[in-house]
Amino acid sequence: MDIPAGLETTSNFNKVCRLRKSLYGLKQSPRAWFQRFTKVVKGYGFVQCQSDHTLFVKHFPEGKLAIIIVYVDDIILTGDHEEKIDLLKKLLTKEFEIKDLGNLKYFLGMEIARSKKGIAVSQRKYVLDLLNETGMLGCKPAETPMDTTVKLEESDGSAPVDKGRYQRLVGKLIYLSHTRPDIGFSVSVVSQFMNNPTEKHMTVVIRILRYLKMTPGKGLFFQRTTKKEIEIFSDADWAGSMTDRRSTSGCCSFVWGNLVTWRSKKQSMVARSSAEAEFRAMAQGIYEGIWLNRLLEELRVPLKHPMVLYYDNQAAISIAKNSVHHDRTKHVEID
Repeated sequence: MDIPAGLETTSNFNKVCRLRKSLYGLKQSPRAWFQRFTKVVKGYGFVQCQSDHTLFVKHFPEGKLAIIIVYVDDIILTGDHEEKIDLLKKLLTKEFEIKDLGNLKYFLGMEIARSKKGIAVSQRKYVLDLLNETGMLGCKPAETPMDTTVKLEESDGSAPVDKGRYQRLVGKLIYLSHTRPDIGFSVSVVSQFMNNPTEKHMTVVIRILRYLKMTPGKGLFFQRTTKKEIEIFSDADWAGSMTDRRSTSGCCSFVWGNLVTWRSKKQSMVARSSAEAEFRAMAQGIYEGIWLNRLLEELRVPLKHPMVLYYDNQAAISIAKNSVHHDRTKHVEID
């Protein structure tokens, strides 16, 4: 930063500038902005949720509520008390320079469409832009995101590829998996080889792009439903990684019949038996369910029924029911 004009400069100049406003682009500026925003919103009676710190809720005596969710400087307002939401917009306009974009149609690359049946969320434009940028608009479509017979390794003997291009492509696919659970697993696999990608790894990334060419408009659909329960599906492979023999957990959770969270992640340690790997995946599903339950409690929408976890491994189920099992469980005490 240059010394402001008109300030005396001598050879032993040792003054510093005191920053009164956060400058755009600095590391601490988003933190300073969020701190300021939180202070203002709390002043209007909103409560910051503990299960998601970017979510603010205000409950009204007649059982209605208003919700604010923030991503850096993009804000969504929702709720069932329209008068209070309009008032909130006016209050925020006094404090900050904001632009009201009307009903939610486009947010951070996601397209939102509404109908009487529910809400659809997709990233169609993002997919088409990605295909255009990579020159894959005219490619031959693929019916699946990944070949199930392919096992990737770090050093597979094939030639290295441009690391920067590979990382940019995988980064964009990671962002795309926010509305595309169908590519979640394949993206988690290719993202493990960011440091030294080879032609074989790049071929798998290209295969995902070919699959996207087949299904550019796929996304999530949140339908209106009377079902009021949380269901979690969880599973794991055993020692699937060729590099370090760690297992991969996968889980997805449905809130009121709609898919809300999903995850495909390599486990942090090597499992000595398939039951151990499956038990860890089961615990991962439970963490997700507990978090969703807390979030619903903060929105004052308590569950009427217990959460249901679906699992297909008899050994893991019996360990969950009876923890007094022999040596195969002595090292999974925390889960």
